[in-house]
Amino acid sequence: MDEKKRIEELVKTLNEASEAYYNGQDEIMSNYEWDGMFDELTRLEEKTGYILPESPTQNAGFEESNGEREAHEYPALSLAKTKRISDLQVWAGERPVWLSWKLDGLTLVVTYDNGKLVKILTRGNGTVGSNITFMKDAIEGIPKTVKYKGHLVVRGEAAITYTDFELINDTIEDDDEKYANPRNLASGTLGLDKSNLDKVKERHIHFYAFTLVHLDETMSSWGERMDYLEKLGFTTVAHELTDAKGLEEVVERWTKKVEDGEMDIPVDGLVICYEDNDYAQTGSVTGHHASRAGYAFKWQDVSAETTLKYVEWSCAASTISPVAVFEPVALEGTTVSRASLCNISEMERLGIGEDGKTTLDIIKANKIIPKCIGVKKKEGTFTIPEFCPVCHARTEIRISEHSGTKTLHCTNPDCTAKHVKKFSRFVSKPGMDIDGLSIQTMLKFMNLGYIHYFEDIYTLKNHADEIRSLDGFGEKSCNNMLQAIEKSKNVDPVHFIYALCIPQIGTDAGKKMIAALGTGGFFQKLHAGEGFEDIDGIGPERSTSMLDWYRQNQNRHTVAALEEILNIAEVEPKVTEGGTCEGLTFVITGDVHQFKNRTEFKEYVESQNGSVTGSVSKKTDYLVNNDIESTSSKNQKAKSLGIPIISEDMFVERFGK
Repeated sequence: MDEKKRIEELVKTLNEASEAYYNGQDEIMSNYEWDGMFDELTRLEEKTGYILPESPTQNAGFEESNGEREAHEYPALSLAKTKRISDLQVWAGERPVWLSWKLDGLTLVVTYDNGKLVKILTRGNGTVGSNITFMKDAIEGIPKTVKYKGHLVVRGEAAITYTDFELINDTIEDDDEKYANPRNLASGTLGLDKSNLDKVKERHIHFYAFTLVHLDETMSSWGERMDYLEKLGFTTVAHELTDAKGLEEVVERWTKKVEDGEMDIPVDGLVICYEDNDYAQTGSVTGHHASRAGYAFKWQDVSAETTLKYVEWSCAASTISPVAVFEPVALEGTTVSRASLCNISEMERLGIGEDGKTTLDIIKANKIIPKCIGVKKKEGTFTIPEFCPVCHARTEIRISEHSGTKTLHCTNPDCTAKHVKKFSRFVSKPGMDIDGLSIQTMLKFMNLGYIHYFEDIYTLKNHADEIRSLDGFGEKSCNNMLQAIEKSKNVDPVHFIYALCIPQIGTDAGKKMIAALGTGGFFQKLHAGEGFEDIDGIGPERSTSMLDWYRQNQNRHTVAALEEILNIAEVEPKVTEGGTCEGLTFVITGDVHQFKNRTEFKEYVESQNGSVTGSVSKKTDYLVNNDIESTSSKNQKAKSLGIPIISEDMFVERFGK
């Protein structure tokens, strides 16, 4: 092919992939493929001198947003990139440099005047971004006010952790709404409008400051500028001071952190910048890169060939997704044997063949996520299962009207995997408070047939040997999970009611019913099918919802089974008058030892007609802190207001338990 035509083809393909990448759409290609094409384009441009204005080598990425378009006060230029440590060393020269993570999120620029947040802009095309200041209460890590009273501009990355990404993606039932990776999810989230701020907040996007762009005072040290941002309340990206001689060791050490799985925040490389910020500002701008602003390092992707053993089909929410299980291969310091194949369309695109007769090309995207990027050779084709691996109902293939993507689904509306959100609520802190049972873990147990109903969680010990041998598990993690399950058997009735996932019945309703009836009275009414509408704050709608729920055979069976397994605390009805804490306001801080936790402590106070607040004020009667001599802010404030500070033992002695 003519070199100029190849350049035009590469520019078109890369720009289409970038548009999808920056705007939260389905990924067109992997980073591995994109980097390969970008490197080819760079070589061809250098060789021919033929550079198109729209070439990705000349432009920063561009993301859409629902905010108003606005010019950046200081252009958010991109950094030159390399895959060679030697290039970093040459760039550093004789000067000290800082190494930090290149986070894989979306760049935001936040501005303050007179100590108040006045603007949040997306990076956009580097010159013009979108104003999303309306999200200021939904994005974590952006202080609303700072102590600095001048003009302050801070640039950072908005990112979603792998943990939150997996949690969110596994509970999205519409396949067209699932996201390819955390950055894809962050991009889609920041593209939402003002009516979706609750959804933005639920996704836990966090802002990590990576440079102080401007402050009115002179501060030439980059390190001091980052320290100053931390003092102002920002979370800054991790950073370490080094020089050209030390770069190789530092880069290798930081890279190992990624390879060892220590990073929950997505990263796609490293960045170095000069300690002398004044010197960094003297650089020139070439294309869309500021020559001295920093230098990005991206890891060389290493691929390995292996043989497909079989495809494992795993049910999550409404989708049954394929996972390639292959002969183990060593990649990036670890051994991998599994990689998601996403859906039927991706399997067709890759050309997956029969088990044992297909050779796969595997990488670890960003050194973390195993990914199949191609098929080297194959025989035959793959088989799509006719039955759901969880409930064994018939499966069906659905084709998305939006994207044409083929996905496999379970036809049973009552399939356990479709109700994983309920299991997540059951084990949550307001519920049974069981650590070690994430949505991903429960889905794995469901697909293995260990869990069908809530009560099955308490029989997981019968599968302990198999669980210890599963990927991601071992002796310690399995034992910790089983201990947490055993510990949860002792539960108060409010947490138990919440955990049952009864429609319209949450913690508040549980408290009202237990306060009015006590544990025994609640179960007596429930088993007898009597209404709860006479309880203040419950009413006929909630009462009907609870009784309808209990009339279902499986729900009655679950309650009976859990009553046999659990030790549900016997709570007496709350006294309507009197009570040892009547009319008193308490603040409880620090660790407790007589009560199970501070929540149980608070519930006791409320049962005795007292109240518990989170901060010390003139209305506080007692601060409860087992470290009476602590110099904490709460202790200091209590002393300044003359409020008694008592220990938990002193509380029990005076007010009972």
